[in-house]
Amino acid sequence: MSKDPAVRRLVRRETHSSRAVPSIVAASILLVAFLWLTLEFILWLLKDQPLLASPAQLFRWLLELPRTTIPLGMTGAGAGLVLLGLVLLGLALGKGRKRRRAFGSDRAAVVVDDEVVAAAVSGKVRLAAGLSPGQATTTVSARSVLIRVRPTSGHPLVGEDIRAVADSELASYGLGRKVMTNVQILHEGAVGQ
Repeated sequence: MSKDPAVRRLVRRETHSSRAVPSIVAASILLVAFLWLTLEFILWLLKDQPLLASPAQLFRWLLELPRTTIPLGMTGAGAGLVLLGLVLLGLALGKGRKRRRAFGSDRAAVVVDDEVVAAAVSGKVRLAAGLSPGQATTTVSARSVLIRVRPTSGHPLVGEDIRAVADSELASYGLGRKVMTNVQILHEGAVGQ
């Protein structure tokens, strides 16, 4: 991959999902809540009617909440808040990787979907092994590539040869992260292809 910081920034932007939407939603909810509480406090200071509840009424409601709510309701509300917190924490700390990969190039930022990589590896394996379309399928995940091969009946295949072809193809892409190649040769062969 290029050493240019602008190219690396472009590649990162294309291979990782943005956290802007969850951030904006969480900030908007907090902003509305704080603005409402501020307005209620100002109305309370001016001795005017509250919109929903004055700060004194809210404080009294919070103090009486354990006595007026059944324990199961408090437990459910607590569990809901914990779940909401875990979801927000997961959104904040999660990897957020898209199913895309950066190819090695000194001149440009090259980003390709994992499905394209899988199709290219399948095609190369199919050509090298003399198979028909559909006899080799590839699944690309974050750190591994799984190739499932259905050999033609009467023509056995060697897994190491297929792995070598796939590794050669993947090495030619110049991927930034090393992926492990797994080959699974199915026992049920294709008839007469």
